[in-house]
Amino acid sequence: MLEGYLILALSLSLLIIVLIMLSTRIGISAPILLVIAGLCISLLPGLPVIRLRHELLFIVLLPPLLYRAAWNTCWHECWANRRPILLHGFGLVFTTTAFVGVLAHLLIPNFPLALGFMLGSLVAPPDALAATAIFQKLKLPPRIVTVLEGESLVNDAASLMLFRFTVTAILSGTFSALDFGQAIVVTSVFGILIGLAVASLVSLMHRLMPTTPSIDTLVSLMTPYLMYLAAEHVGASGVLAVVSGGFVLSYHSQRILTSASRLQMLGVWETLMFLLNGLVFILIGLQLPLLVSHLSRAGISLPVAIGFGLLISLAVIVVRMLWMFPATCLPRLLSRRLRDQSPYPGWRVVVLLGWCGMRGIVTLASALTIPMLLPDQSPFPFRTLIMFIAFTVIIVTLVVQGLPLPWLINWLNIAPAEPDTSRDAEVELNTRLAKTALAHILGHYRHESVTLVPFVHQRRKYERLTHTGGYLVESTPDSDTPTASTLRRYQEMKIEMIRVRRQELARLRSQNAYSDELLRRKEFELDLEQITIRRPTSEV
Repeated sequence: MLEGYLILALSLSLLIIVLIMLSTRIGISAPILLVIAGLCISLLPGLPVIRLRHELLFIVLLPPLLYRAAWNTCWHECWANRRPILLHGFGLVFTTTAFVGVLAHLLIPNFPLALGFMLGSLVAPPDALAATAIFQKLKLPPRIVTVLEGESLVNDAASLMLFRFTVTAILSGTFSALDFGQAIVVTSVFGILIGLAVASLVSLMHRLMPTTPSIDTLVSLMTPYLMYLAAEHVGASGVLAVVSGGFVLSYHSQRILTSASRLQMLGVWETLMFLLNGLVFILIGLQLPLLVSHLSRAGISLPVAIGFGLLISLAVIVVRMLWMFPATCLPRLLSRRLRDQSPYPGWRVVVLLGWCGMRGIVTLASALTIPMLLPDQSPFPFRTLIMFIAFTVIIVTLVVQGLPLPWLINWLNIAPAEPDTSRDAEVELNTRLAKTALAHILGHYRHESVTLVPFVHQRRKYERLTHTGGYLVESTPDSDTPTASTLRRYQEMKIEMIRVRRQELARLRSQNAYSDELLRRKEFELDLEQITIRRPTSEV
């Protein structure tokens, strides 16, 4: 049994590696190719059926994937775009749920409205993982990526709360708008508070305890599970706990982690995300035979089920597109200050935002949690059909919306980058950091910078970077070979220069002077520089 699971895991891992390499070669987004490959493989005769359990998706896969998505999302940029993120993350989810609920009630014979709302809550949220995995390969303007990724992190929580409440209402036979509103507020607030509390404890441990890079990496792998399980245990939103905690720890990572820890964590997390993202999307495709067999046992015609799924998929796409235009225009029509601070982005950007609504793991995992039986032990009505429709929506939105996305971006002629991520911004930031380092040298090591060889070379380096130099008179060093004490002093100076440049980056981040992507890249370069300083003296 164990050997069989190991062979399956190795086979899936190898398949993921091959497919992702193939996606790079042919220029198709990896999630789309993985889903299509999973669908094709599932049709091959003689292959075992892989039965997914919702615990695997919700408890094992979802927390680290959401945590890393939040870690890589800039809090400052999300806060600056909080209006569209919250508007789409909550308002669009509720609107989609209501529209799909009514449509399913009218479209499917004898389909209760309550089940329609449950189906709507299943298919309402664009998926954070699908969004991140697809957008990172495309040259989208940073603000669009921020809005889409931020929205997908928020609407996962909103849709899960809606889904759980509709299931509870169906099982109990009662519905209260007041109870629903209170549940939304309580689960959201407590989820965020639990995420912040766990993040604070982890941050405190990093600052007070003697950790190592391996310990820090292991703690970072445990953290999303602690946040998610703690929140779910008390009935709060595990998704919001993981997202809020991930934001906080990412923001403070430069202060609580060493450069060696950050670099080791980066390698481990990138490898883990590579595997988990690939696993999620290929498992989605592999569910087709199981769902078809369930339809057959339930006596539901496959063409009819596909027709329902395609119509609901079309409705989901159309609702999002129709929502985006009034959601973008109306706030600006009602607020002059908003018009001045954030002008209308243009119809092209609105169309792109409306088109990017891929569904994924949260929709599938939620569908798997639909109860088998009602309280009176009768079968849960339309369970198989609801699961198949949710699966169809995932496939249609990933393939139909995701596959032509690069061509749509080219057709809309949307600029790939904003000025703050341009080469000029990077040159300007490099110059500012070099001036900071040079000022530290001249302020604390002025004598050494004109008399001792290593210090002279370092000063000249930063003078070249700042386009200055030639105003200090250098004396001839006594020896071309620096002494051990000189090298120790030199290493101390280099560490101090990294520290002052980090402080400058932190100051610039607080002022939102440059894009988060650029600042993270400079912090990564400083991490690489710092670990080379910690080598033995003979290697420096």
